[in-house]
Amino acid sequence: MKYMSHNDIRNTWFKFFTKKGHKIYESAPLVPINDDSLLWINAGVTPLKKYFDGSETPDSRRIVNIQKCIRTNDIENVGITKRHQTFFEMMGNFSVGDYFKNEAIAFAFELLTSPEYFDIDKNLIYVTIYTDDDQARKRWIEVGLDPEHIVPLEENFWEIGEGPCGPDSEIFFDRGEKYDPNGDALEKFKKDEDQERYVEIWNNVFSQFNSKEGVDRKDYKELPSKNIDTGAGLERWCCIFQNADSNFETDLFKPIIKHIEELSKFEYVGQKEFKIIADHIRAITFALADGACFENVGRGYVLRRLLRRSVRFGKNIGMETPFMYKIVSDVVDVMSDAYPYLKEKRAAVEATVLEEEKLFLKTLEAGERRLKELVDNSVDGTISGEEAFKLYDTYGFPFELTEEYLEEKGMKVSREEFDKYMSMQKDLAKKNAKTKSNMASQKKVLLDFKDKSEFAYGIYRLKSKVQAIFTKDERVDSIDHDTYLSIERTCFYAESGGQVSDTGMILGKNFKARVVDVFKGPNGQHIHKVRLLDGVITVGDEVELVIDKDRRKRIECNHSSVHIIQYSLQQVVSNTIHQAGSYVDDERLRFDFTYAGKMTDDKILEVEEFANKMISEELIVSTEIMPLDKAKKLGAMALFSEKYGDTVRVVKIGKSIELCGGTHATNTKDIKRLAITLCESKGSNVYRIEAVTGDKIEDALYSIIEPYNEEKIRILMKAKEILEEARNNGLKLEFDVDINNDTPTSYKDIIFNKNELQYVHEEEKVLEKKYFELKEKNTLQNLDIYRENIRVINDIESILMIVNNKDTNILKSIADSLMNEMKNGYIFFINQKDDGSMNFISKSNSKLNAGFIMKKIATFANGNGGGSPTFAQGGTSSLESGEDILKEVEKEMKRND
Repeated sequence: MKYMSHNDIRNTWFKFFTKKGHKIYESAPLVPINDDSLLWINAGVTPLKKYFDGSETPDSRRIVNIQKCIRTNDIENVGITKRHQTFFEMMGNFSVGDYFKNEAIAFAFELLTSPEYFDIDKNLIYVTIYTDDDQARKRWIEVGLDPEHIVPLEENFWEIGEGPCGPDSEIFFDRGEKYDPNGDALEKFKKDEDQERYVEIWNNVFSQFNSKEGVDRKDYKELPSKNIDTGAGLERWCCIFQNADSNFETDLFKPIIKHIEELSKFEYVGQKEFKIIADHIRAITFALADGACFENVGRGYVLRRLLRRSVRFGKNIGMETPFMYKIVSDVVDVMSDAYPYLKEKRAAVEATVLEEEKLFLKTLEAGERRLKELVDNSVDGTISGEEAFKLYDTYGFPFELTEEYLEEKGMKVSREEFDKYMSMQKDLAKKNAKTKSNMASQKKVLLDFKDKSEFAYGIYRLKSKVQAIFTKDERVDSIDHDTYLSIERTCFYAESGGQVSDTGMILGKNFKARVVDVFKGPNGQHIHKVRLLDGVITVGDEVELVIDKDRRKRIECNHSSVHIIQYSLQQVVSNTIHQAGSYVDDERLRFDFTYAGKMTDDKILEVEEFANKMISEELIVSTEIMPLDKAKKLGAMALFSEKYGDTVRVVKIGKSIELCGGTHATNTKDIKRLAITLCESKGSNVYRIEAVTGDKIEDALYSIIEPYNEEKIRILMKAKEILEEARNNGLKLEFDVDINNDTPTSYKDIIFNKNELQYVHEEEKVLEKKYFELKEKNTLQNLDIYRENIRVINDIESILMIVNNKDTNILKSIADSLMNEMKNGYIFFINQKDDGSMNFISKSNSKLNAGFIMKKIATFANGNGGGSPTFAQGGTSSLESGEDILKEVEKEMKRND
């Protein structure tokens, strides 16, 4: 069998299937587009599920792809097994209602065994089939496979919940006796047990049934459109065709591992550290290049975990400084023939990875500082498991280090509570654990509906005819309840391109219906979801369609504003900015865009000002249908995730030119004015702007600013309480702050109120600090009340005293000042709170151990506490008698004398 590089395998795969009439679909980005059900694209079929569930019709019913995927549900196995990866590529061929089982099996056998393609000896091929799939068995024998190489298994049935399902046939490669030292691999293979000789390389799923809960599998109904969905892991194929012991010894990994050897000065002899780092840097590089970023939640949490795991294992092979960013280039070099865009993204990915590595090293120090703060502020000798998890999650501070640090202080932390929060985060990161996507049942009634209907732009009402009526499962001639309609010619826009659908009325001679939603059917017709208000709808009824004109006009203004914002960003900020998604309705608009720099408030204000200048110029908004090539020559902008036909619709607003199928204002003067309400980062180099237009501006800005005002009022009330308390204690303080109440008109008002809130907050903190300092100074000038309680116990000057509602920090300062006056002293304060709880402070410069006594007293009081020989603190929430506790302190002093 000939050696083949990973690029040889890719090219051969595409060559074969294009000859068989398949269209190549490029790999979708790893970050799912318009699909919140997954963290990552995790299977070759995932980006194509809209074709398999019938919601869209592909431009070719025969599809071939090699899809980038990430799965992290079993990350702990990476580096342990020979074939586990977080990032991998899935080669697939798909039929959407075209060929089926006989052709799929014939294709697979020809591709694998033909000398023109992969030229595998057919005697090295084994397959499994579903137990009852006689057709698959017969077909495998017909194409030339030895019947003894066909193994029936009950598990060979693809089914996830309700929807399309069916038997599958897995293809295995015999790696030879070298991987069968005990001679029992074939027996294990036939029992579906783990072994190393027969390795799965390809799975063909024959999607032919519709599963239903509560129905026996033998009674499943056949699908109206049978499909083929296959998956073949590229990494495993490289392992086979390069005669490698594991995926990590293939040309996909060897250059990366070689560079790790050079950086670490360690020789690679199969250590898991090399495998983990090489695997994880592939996932990190592709994920960042495809728009993900390091965060503490969701897919960002997964990436952060991968990087920190890599850094941790890097330390095992001597790499103490940032190194991951240095091997990004190896991933790019290996993969750029298949994914040329990696070269453009390389510098940005390297910078992002380096920054994250540095952050991880810095956060270890920051975590220690945060832990010290938690210890100092604890009143009962514990910190919560939630705080320990935050230390781990935010600072990368391991639980064991937190636990060890607290033990030295005589304090505790809950492992059980920490594990609870860790489990919650892991569940989020495993959102995509299922490797086979669940698909909705196919809408046969819409798939079969091929009649043409027309959408009319620029019209708000028109007369037409009812073309078809649909229920959930069938097409009917008439109906007397809520339903779905297709109209021969409609002015109702169907939701697409980020723009919501129209609403309105359909009026017939014998009925009245409210349109609540409009969507595109698989064959492109606008399907109207209607609420029947009166009468009976019949196919052929003449009708008048009336959309909600005011709502549509607001939508049109907002959609045109999206184009204006994109153009403004490109003119003001950078011409490299491109759209990454949008949403438009009658209330607001949203625009996502890519930008490698940092968006500042000043830039946002400039963009808003530029956009409003365009609006004020009363520009005509024009549309034109033209060939795609002509539109590209004009410089028309397009959305990267959209597929366009040969003819496109071009929208021009001044010098802004975009491909767009949405509805628009006729002139920018209709928009009146635009106000940006938000600009935030959505991930690596992706930002989101939200805005409102026209009469919606004032209310929208007020709703954003109101919480700032409420918080300012709360702070002012707190400041008032401090001033009153200070006056009651004979202390003089001043606080002079005003707040703005002008009507908001722009993003600058949001910035102003945000900054004003920060100013008020800072001024209140200054006031609070001044009050504390005055109160502390006043207290420390009058320590006689404490000195009066000094008594000698076993030759040690002692103050054992109960105080009420004292500030803990001031009480510590009191103890410090008194202890400075005592040469051989011991102090124990009980600070009683209004809620019945107590906190304890103990200080010693004598032979008595403050920490030891604190532990004993905390146990006596059913609380927690501890510390050093010279200083300790603790507390309790149980309603113990303070006097009894002080008696116990005195006993402990005498026991430890």
